[in-house]
Amino acid sequence: MLGWFAFMWLSPGPAPYHYRLVEEGGIDKFSKLGLDAWPDLGISKQEIRVEGVDEPVAVAYLARRGNSKPVMLAWENYIGDPLIFVDSKLSELTLLAPVIAKHVPKGAAILAWWDTSRQIQLLTGLETVFTSHLSGPVITPSLWRPRIEAIEKYEREFWGSTVSAEERGKFQRFADALSAESTEGVAMLRELTDGREAYIVVHVSDLYKLGQMRPDRIGVAYKDFPLKGGDVHGLSAMVKRWQLDNNYTSQTVYGLSESLVRAYYLTDAKSNNTLLAQMLPRRPRSLSNSKPSRWSINREPIGCIRFRLRSHRITDSLSGRSGRAPIVNLARSR
Repeated sequence: MLGWFAFMWLSPGPAPYHYRLVEEGGIDKFSKLGLDAWPDLGISKQEIRVEGVDEPVAVAYLARRGNSKPVMLAWENYIGDPLIFVDSKLSELTLLAPVIAKHVPKGAAILAWWDTSRQIQLLTGLETVFTSHLSGPVITPSLWRPRIEAIEKYEREFWGSTVSAEERGKFQRFADALSAESTEGVAMLRELTDGREAYIVVHVSDLYKLGQMRPDRIGVAYKDFPLKGGDVHGLSAMVKRWQLDNNYTSQTVYGLSESLVRAYYLTDAKSNNTLLAQMLPRRPRSLSNSKPSRWSINREPIGCIRFRLRSHRITDSLSGRSGRAPIVNLARSR
């Protein structure tokens, strides 16, 4: 694997990977994905292949309705480090979408990272501020950086992405808002939604993506930890020790699988005060000696956060748990 990375580093050229169609069909062909509520979707399974590597480095499930452009539904990375997309689980999305469809009124603005926005739009039919495949930030191994332009071009072509300057500018403003202090960030989000009633959906992995886009405003690190035999106590100790050893200020965890957990860390106090950090469940260092029972692995960490944009207040931040749909706060704006 190291030789492969070195080869890619020494050989600038086309994108070092490609999507390969493995299987496609209706939801009946992909019954294990749990998409029975959306019988009109067409699904395709894609392997992400790299020249010189026998096995796929990732697997993706794409969905579309009719002749529309494909939407990424789930991504499973096989090489450890984030690659192109951050790992995601379809079970989170299928729990969240019906809750949003039931409780978010038509005409309200929904803000989320562009990939989550497209998923929500596909599965709920509701309006999202971002509708295009924006392909940012481009997540690659550092040794692929010489090919970044080729990767961006390949991604645009594969996804059929045509993005207006207006939408791209709005997304940059969205990233600015999430990486700003809370009061300033909420005011910026209000501008993006033209004063309409607004909901924002965030995922713990948005921390990593935002850190890639705005590293000068929010410092984010991560490390994967094994979860052996469901030993949450042991996991808690490892995560906290890594936090203390690196002098990080807070952390949150995300279950990649039944045996692997990813911890995202905020690296300094300034990062802790950003709007996105304030919206997500975190464990500050002051809780490092708390009882293990305070720990929980958020297996369904997508949450809906309702903003009272007019009063600059965040009303709630709720994260779903394993086997339960996330809860949405529906307090009326005043």
